[in-house]
Amino acid sequence: MIETRYKVVIVGGGIVGLAVGLEITRRFPRLRLLLLEKEGGVGRHQSGHNSGVIHSGVYYKPGSLKAKLCVSGAAAMVEFCREHGIPHQVCGKVIVATHEDELPRLDELRRRGEANGLTGLRPIGADELHDLEPHASGLRALVVPSTGITDYAEVCRKYAEMISAHGGTILTSTAVIGIERRADEIRVESSCGAFSAASLINCAGLFSDRIARMAGDDPQVMIVPFRGEYYELIPERSSLVRGLIYPVPDPRFPFLGVHFTRRISGSVDAGPNAVFAFRREGYRRTDFNLRDLASSLAFPGLWRMASKHWRSGLDEFHRSFSKPVFVRALRRLVPEVRDVDLVPGNSGVRAQALTPDGVMVDDFQFVPSNKMLHVLNVPSPAATASIMIGREITDVAEKNFGWK
Repeated sequence: MIETRYKVVIVGGGIVGLAVGLEITRRFPRLRLLLLEKEGGVGRHQSGHNSGVIHSGVYYKPGSLKAKLCVSGAAAMVEFCREHGIPHQVCGKVIVATHEDELPRLDELRRRGEANGLTGLRPIGADELHDLEPHASGLRALVVPSTGITDYAEVCRKYAEMISAHGGTILTSTAVIGIERRADEIRVESSCGAFSAASLINCAGLFSDRIARMAGDDPQVMIVPFRGEYYELIPERSSLVRGLIYPVPDPRFPFLGVHFTRRISGSVDAGPNAVFAFRREGYRRTDFNLRDLASSLAFPGLWRMASKHWRSGLDEFHRSFSKPVFVRALRRLVPEVRDVDLVPGNSGVRAQALTPDGVMVDDFQFVPSNKMLHVLNVPSPAATASIMIGREITDVAEKNFGWK
């Protein structure tokens, strides 16, 4: 029989919700916890569709939550994988400048990484780049040795297993359909019945803004979905890439640009682009949801963002529908890549929080509100930083919910 009264309910069984649940059950073993996930298993969306990269923290603004939690989170993730036998590798990566105007940005990345506490960052020239990645091309590069790869779907399953072992309850195939604040409790209506809790933590990812509104709060952001589409190198050509090869990112956008990522399985992903999705869980071009699309198009922030970045947005859509254009972008980094070397791969959807004035929220965003805590913006590097994000959110919950 499933109990109906809990101290805390977590909405969302992605890697962030699971990390929060794991930290709470570790720190407060007597606190009755329920985690609700609408899918048939955990980690089915962003957490199970990402690149598998353990990010170093080189990109993020010093002093930001992203920088703080990613750098410490990467070390914690490597240790977690090592402790629990989850496949992983600290393989490092190279960030490659292919044009003169990218060289100052490459130098800035090094300064930013060092300010964030990274060690071993090393600028190299074209000859040493060729030694590390024989098929890559560039003027200069930055070696980032602490970058790694793992399988985050397996990490999610281990988190869930540990939550259950620590006394927490996880219910899958259980969608939240209503939230009511009462004087002494929060009532959560779900597809599998009603539950009550003293507090609620919203980790619903692509639907976190809707869960906040369902609870009667104004999140002051809209989650806008961007699909990232990948190709995969055919096995016969995977030797073109030894590790991870990234471009110098454009600082105006939260996306890193098309790159090459060797997976823990040995395959090599090439991409992604970043295109507006017509469904919040729109992993294919043909995926469409009228409510999702209408809510995005009715949000003034989307149009204000589009007015600033329409040209780059058109470029991304062009690349989405034209393989030759996609391949040309990849050839900047690895000139030997040909159309026939690539087959369609996986895709993911980034839950990007957007403000009404059209600004993409850059940092992680956790908003407490009267016995609730809404986790409204946790895009990449959330998987890398998940252990530390779990600790940070639990700290906020402990303070705001009066846990002892």
